[in-house]
Amino acid sequence: MGLDVLTMGRVGVDIYPRQSGVPLADVTTFAKYLGGSPTNVAVAAARYGRAAAVITKTGADPFGTFVRSALTGYGVDTAHVGVSKGLPTPVTFCEIFPPDDFPLYFYRFPKAPDLDISVGELDLDAIGSAAVFWMTGTGLCEEPSRSATLAALRARARRPHTVFDLDWRPVFWDAPPQPWYEEALKYATVAVGNVEECEVATGTRDPYEAARRLLAADVELAVVKQGPRGVLAVHRDGTTVEQPPVPVEVVNGLGAGDAFGGALVHGLLAGWDLDRTMAFAAAAGAHVAARLACSDAMPTEAEVEKLRAAR
Repeated sequence: MGLDVLTMGRVGVDIYPRQSGVPLADVTTFAKYLGGSPTNVAVAAARYGRAAAVITKTGADPFGTFVRSALTGYGVDTAHVGVSKGLPTPVTFCEIFPPDDFPLYFYRFPKAPDLDISVGELDLDAIGSAAVFWMTGTGLCEEPSRSATLAALRARARRPHTVFDLDWRPVFWDAPPQPWYEEALKYATVAVGNVEECEVATGTRDPYEAARRLLAADVELAVVKQGPRGVLAVHRDGTTVEQPPVPVEVVNGLGAGDAFGGALVHGLLAGWDLDRTMAFAAAAGAHVAARLACSDAMPTEAEVEKLRAAR
């Protein structure tokens, strides 16, 4: 039986300060968490009872051991987590300046293992049979991950639900990303990203025009995250939802987008209408934004509904 959710891409260890509002140079204590956007999406989906796995790689080091242990603890299958000998498991530090400033410092040198995934390492049957396949723009930034990601998309043959998380991280790119985004969009049925990421994919920052261009690229559902302005979702059938943000006291905005993604996946699998899916996803993102961690903070369905009821 196939997986409910199979994600592909970044994994690592997030090192978060225990002191909010303090520059990283002055922080004295930290906490360690599982990290990486598609990894967090898999964790979020597992919290809703979905059979989830992630295609990624770690180094042959203690942080790689931690990644596998954490994934297992969250109920995420590690069968597709490989090892790149000689490459360290990535570490990411952040600074926390609520409500909207959370600088990230990526340590992915000389190369991140998750960018070392090759076509020959892929289980194309598992990719093709998963109810949801979720890939990211970062996976397209260099070889061999780029070719592997595109091979995975081709194996899907546009099967619903094939999700392209536009995930624009300019620090990872040495070449223009647009040609590879355009290629990946040919195989996606869902595209999701913030305004900046949608601009990379479509050439415009206007949310409605970006959604229109994503639909013109043949996706079925375009989701444009607009920060404090909420979320715009447009389906090929003409259904349009403008979801306002759920107000919370922000502790750490990092991970809110991944919580949104996991909740979006849950709604797609449950067959919910677009209104319900967007409302649920917005609340899931808000739940995580009100907490320090990403993976540790991913909510259950009951926790999301409790937040929605409290509005």
